[in-house]
Amino acid sequence: MKKTTYLLPILVIAIAAIMSSIFIVDEREKALVLRFGRVVAIKEDPGLAFKWPLFDEVVRYDDRILSIDVGPIEVTPADDRRLVVDAFARYRIADVVQFRQAVGNGGEVVAGQRLDRILTAETREVLGTVSSKDILSTDRAALMLRIRNAAITQARALGLEVVDVRLKATDLPPQNLEATFERMRAEREREATDERARGNEAAQRVRAQADRTVVELVSEARREAEITRGEADAERNAIFADAFGEDPEFFEFYRSLNAYRAALKGENSSIVMSPDSDFFNYFRDVQGR
Repeated sequence: MKKTTYLLPILVIAIAAIMSSIFIVDEREKALVLRFGRVVAIKEDPGLAFKWPLFDEVVRYDDRILSIDVGPIEVTPADDRRLVVDAFARYRIADVVQFRQAVGNGGEVVAGQRLDRILTAETREVLGTVSSKDILSTDRAALMLRIRNAAITQARALGLEVVDVRLKATDLPPQNLEATFERMRAEREREATDERARGNEAAQRVRAQADRTVVELVSEARREAEITRGEADAERNAIFADAFGEDPEFFEFYRSLNAYRAALKGENSSIVMSPDSDFFNYFRDVQGR
């Protein structure tokens, strides 16, 4: 009975000591074993791990890729056109020992604050060497790469690895926005005026060319018409001359009919002349009356 009384507490203490010396490392984290604040072991592989109870302390850090929002950051590009930039970065804890030495008990909160300052400074420095057009164009991908590469070196001192840096939004400060809109509107109106002027000039050239073409075509058509009319008149006169030579009396009769047609137009035509005029030769009968 006395042995049982002594063994039971010892067994309980032994079990408690064994349980307190065992800890589990998750696959999503890394762990440091600290003894009186000094790192004595690094546990990066998932599974069971051991430590000295009472003397050792386990500190866990996230091993996944973390995200941090940076901004808004006011930058002044090379063309002195101020911009407000929002960015975010993705990073991971690469060296837990270096990370512990750099941030101490502050952990990820302090690391995020320091990384925010690093990214803010590098963003201002990189974007300050280019124009605002470069920032707003497709060249921004190269600029983000420059910011990331510049931040990698400084973040390494914190035990961090910067995986990526992205610019989420790039806007003008509110006080400059309206002035910029007015300048853009004036520029677009100037371009529209120039386009209209060039269009009117082109229209005048086309219109003048068309008028010239019309005059040339009409003149050419009239010339050809006059030539054709002259040739027709010549041919007609030749036919009349031949007909007159063949039968002068018929030709005289034909000319009289044309004279009657030209003189007696309309329903109320009146002609005053002597009845024995030659004009009425073909109105008389065979006896000349």
